[in-house]
Amino acid sequence: MMQKIEKALAIVLGTLLALMVLDVTWQILTRFLPMQPSSYTEEVARYLLVWIGVLGGAYAYRKRSHLGIDLLSNALHGAKRRALQIFVVLVCFAFAASAMVYGGTKLMLLTFELEQYSAALNLPIGFVYSVLPLSGLLICLFSVDHLIELVTTKEELPTEFDSDVHPYTDGLEEESTSVQKEKQKQPEAAVEA
Repeated sequence: MMQKIEKALAIVLGTLLALMVLDVTWQILTRFLPMQPSSYTEEVARYLLVWIGVLGGAYAYRKRSHLGIDLLSNALHGAKRRALQIFVVLVCFAFAASAMVYGGTKLMLLTFELEQYSAALNLPIGFVYSVLPLSGLLICLFSVDHLIELVTTKEELPTEFDSDVHPYTDGLEEESTSVQKEKQKQPEAAVEA
Protein backbone atom coordinates (compact mmCIF):
# COMPACT_ATOMS: atom_id res chain seq x y z
CA MET A 1 0.00 0.00 0.00
CA MET A 2 2.72 2.48 0.99
CA GLN A 3 4.74 1.67 -2.12
CA LYS A 4 1.71 2.46 -4.31
CA ILE A 5 1.21 5.80 -2.56
CA GLU A 6 4.92 6.57 -2.89
CA LYS A 7 4.91 5.68 -6.58
CA ALA A 8 1.76 7.74 -7.23
CA LEU A 9 3.33 10.69 -5.41
CA ALA A 10 6.47 10.37 -7.53
CA ILE A 11 4.36 10.35 -10.71
CA VAL A 12 2.41 13.42 -9.57
CA LEU A 13 5.63 15.28 -8.75
CA GLY A 14 7.17 14.35 -12.09
CA THR A 15 4.05 15.52 -13.91
CA LEU A 16 3.97 18.82 -12.02
CA LEU A 17 7.65 19.37 -12.80
CA ALA A 18 7.08 18.66 -16.50
CA LEU A 19 4.14 21.08 -16.53
CA MET A 20 6.26 23.76 -14.90
CA VAL A 21 9.03 23.29 -17.49
CA LEU A 22 6.49 23.59 -20.32
CA ASP A 23 4.90 26.63 -18.69
CA VAL A 24 8.20 28.47 -18.22
CA THR A 25 9.30 27.54 -21.75
CA TRP A 26 6.07 28.97 -23.13
CA GLN A 27 6.58 32.10 -21.03
CA ILE A 28 10.05 32.62 -22.49
CA LEU A 29 8.91 31.98 -26.05
CA THR A 30 6.01 34.42 -25.83
CA ARG A 31 8.23 37.06 -24.29
CA PHE A 32 11.00 37.03 -26.89
CA LEU A 33 9.20 36.03 -30.06
CA PRO A 34 7.06 38.67 -31.78
CA MET A 35 3.95 37.58 -29.90
CA GLN A 36 1.83 38.94 -27.12
CA PRO A 37 3.47 37.96 -23.78
CA SER A 38 1.42 35.42 -21.88
CA SER A 39 -0.21 36.90 -18.79
CA TYR A 40 -0.87 33.75 -16.79
CA THR A 41 2.35 31.75 -17.09
CA GLU A 42 4.17 33.42 -14.18
CA GLU A 43 1.28 32.69 -11.84
CA VAL A 44 1.02 29.07 -13.01
CA ALA A 45 4.78 28.59 -12.49
CA ARG A 46 4.56 30.06 -8.98
CA TYR A 47 1.69 27.79 -7.92
CA LEU A 48 3.31 24.72 -9.49
CA LEU A 49 6.52 25.50 -7.61
CA VAL A 50 4.59 25.73 -4.33
CA TRP A 51 2.94 22.35 -4.96
CA ILE A 52 6.23 20.73 -6.02
CA GLY A 53 8.02 22.09 -2.95
CA VAL A 54 5.43 21.06 -0.38
CA LEU A 55 4.56 17.68 -1.90
CA GLY A 56 8.26 17.10 -2.50
CA GLY A 57 8.80 17.58 1.22
CA ALA A 58 6.39 14.73 1.93
CA TYR A 59 8.12 12.57 -0.69
CA ALA A 60 11.54 13.34 0.80
CA TYR A 61 10.20 12.43 4.24
CA ARG A 62 9.05 9.08 2.90
CA LYS A 63 12.46 8.45 1.32
CA ARG A 64 14.18 9.67 4.52
CA SER A 65 16.14 12.18 2.47
CA HIS A 66 15.55 15.30 4.57
CA LEU A 67 18.61 16.99 5.97
CA GLY A 68 19.11 16.09 9.61
CA ILE A 69 21.64 16.33 12.40
CA ASP A 70 22.54 12.74 13.21
CA LEU A 71 25.35 13.29 15.69
CA LEU A 72 23.30 12.03 18.64
CA SER A 73 21.58 9.19 16.83
CA ASN A 74 24.90 7.88 15.46
CA ALA A 75 26.38 7.93 18.97
CA LEU A 76 23.52 5.88 20.44
CA HIS A 77 22.92 2.17 19.97
CA GLY A 78 20.29 -0.39 20.86
CA ALA A 79 17.22 0.68 22.81
CA LYS A 80 18.41 4.29 23.18
CA ARG A 81 18.74 4.73 19.42
CA ARG A 82 15.32 3.16 18.83
CA ALA A 83 13.76 5.42 21.50
CA LEU A 84 15.30 8.50 19.85
CA GLN A 85 14.08 7.41 16.42
CA ILE A 86 10.56 6.86 17.78
CA PHE A 87 10.66 10.29 19.44
CA VAL A 88 11.75 11.96 16.17
CA VAL A 89 8.96 10.23 14.22
CA LEU A 90 6.39 11.30 16.82
CA VAL A 91 7.60 14.92 16.67
CA CYS A 92 7.35 14.87 12.86
CA PHE A 93 3.86 13.40 13.11
CA ALA A 94 2.80 16.04 15.66
CA PHE A 95 4.13 18.88 13.51
CA ALA A 96 2.51 17.58 10.33
CA ALA A 97 -0.81 16.98 12.09
CA SER A 98 -0.94 20.33 13.89
CA ALA A 99 0.73 22.79 11.52
CA MET A 100 0.07 21.25 8.13
CA VAL A 101 -3.20 19.34 8.47
CA TYR A 102 -5.00 21.44 11.08
CA GLY A 103 -3.44 24.83 10.28
CA GLY A 104 -3.40 24.22 6.53
CA THR A 105 -7.05 23.18 6.54
CA LYS A 106 -8.05 26.28 8.50
CA LEU A 107 -6.09 28.49 6.07
CA MET A 108 -7.59 26.75 3.04
CA LEU A 109 -11.14 27.06 4.39
CA LEU A 110 -10.58 30.71 5.33
CA THR A 111 -9.49 31.60 1.81
CA PHE A 112 -12.53 29.81 0.38
CA GLU A 113 -14.75 31.67 2.84
CA LEU A 114 -13.19 35.03 1.98
CA GLU A 115 -13.51 34.18 -1.72
CA GLN A 116 -9.91 35.03 -2.56
CA TYR A 117 -9.00 34.51 -6.21
CA SER A 118 -5.71 34.67 -8.05
CA ALA A 119 -5.11 37.69 -10.26
CA ALA A 120 -4.40 36.13 -13.66
CA LEU A 121 -6.15 32.76 -13.55
CA ASN A 122 -9.10 33.80 -11.39
CA LEU A 123 -8.55 30.54 -9.49
CA PRO A 124 -9.67 30.24 -5.85
CA ILE A 125 -6.56 30.54 -3.69
CA GLY A 126 -7.95 27.76 -1.46
CA PHE A 127 -7.03 25.26 -4.18
CA VAL A 128 -3.42 26.44 -4.01
CA TYR A 129 -3.38 26.14 -0.21
CA SER A 130 -4.95 22.68 -0.32
CA VAL A 131 -1.47 21.25 -0.81
CA LEU A 132 -0.70 21.94 2.88
CA PRO A 133 -3.25 19.53 4.43
CA LEU A 134 -2.65 17.02 1.64
CA SER A 135 1.09 16.96 2.25
CA GLY A 136 0.52 16.91 6.01
CA LEU A 137 -1.73 13.87 5.69
CA LEU A 138 0.91 12.12 3.63
CA ILE A 139 3.60 12.88 6.20
CA CYS A 140 1.32 11.60 8.99
CA LEU A 141 0.68 8.42 7.02
CA PHE A 142 4.39 7.93 6.32
CA SER A 143 5.16 8.60 10.01
CA VAL A 144 2.74 5.89 11.11
CA ASP A 145 4.33 3.46 8.65
CA HIS A 146 7.81 4.32 9.90
CA LEU A 147 6.66 4.02 13.52
CA ILE A 148 5.26 0.55 12.85
CA GLU A 149 8.56 -0.42 11.25
CA LEU A 150 10.50 0.86 14.27
CA VAL A 151 8.29 -0.97 16.76
CA THR A 152 8.04 -4.30 14.94
CA THR A 153 11.64 -4.70 13.75
CA LYS A 154 13.81 -6.60 16.21
CA GLU A 155 17.28 -5.80 14.84
CA GLU A 156 18.84 -2.39 15.24
CA LEU A 157 17.84 -0.06 12.44
CA PRO A 158 20.40 2.38 11.04
CA THR A 159 19.84 6.06 11.48
CA GLU A 160 18.00 7.79 8.66
CA PHE A 161 21.10 9.64 7.57
CA ASP A 162 23.61 6.84 8.08
CA SER A 163 26.11 7.02 5.23
CA ASP A 164 26.31 3.22 5.11
CA VAL A 165 22.74 2.94 3.86
CA HIS A 166 22.23 6.25 2.06
CA PRO A 167 21.56 5.71 -1.66
CA TYR A 168 23.86 8.54 -2.77
CA THR A 169 26.93 7.12 -1.03
CA ASP A 170 26.90 3.73 -2.75
CA GLY A 171 30.29 3.16 -4.31
CA LEU A 172 32.04 6.00 -2.49
CA GLU A 173 33.96 3.60 -0.28
CA GLU A 174 35.45 1.83 -3.31
CA GLU A 175 36.39 5.17 -4.82
CA SER A 176 38.07 6.37 -1.62
CA THR A 177 40.12 3.15 -1.31
CA SER A 178 41.22 3.39 -4.95
CA VAL A 179 42.23 7.03 -4.41
CA GLN A 180 44.25 6.02 -1.35
CA LYS A 181 46.00 3.29 -3.37
CA GLU A 182 46.85 5.83 -6.08
CA LYS A 183 48.33 8.18 -3.48
CA GLN A 184 50.46 5.35 -2.12
CA LYS A 185 51.75 4.58 -5.63
CA GLN A 186 52.69 8.21 -6.36
CA PRO A 187 55.57 8.44 -3.86
CA GLU A 188 57.00 5.18 -5.25
CA ALA A 189 56.86 6.59 -8.79
CA ALA A 190 58.60 9.77 -7.63
CA VAL A 191 61.47 7.75 -6.11
CA GLU A 192 61.94 5.79 -9.33
CA ALA A 193 62.19 9.03 -11.38
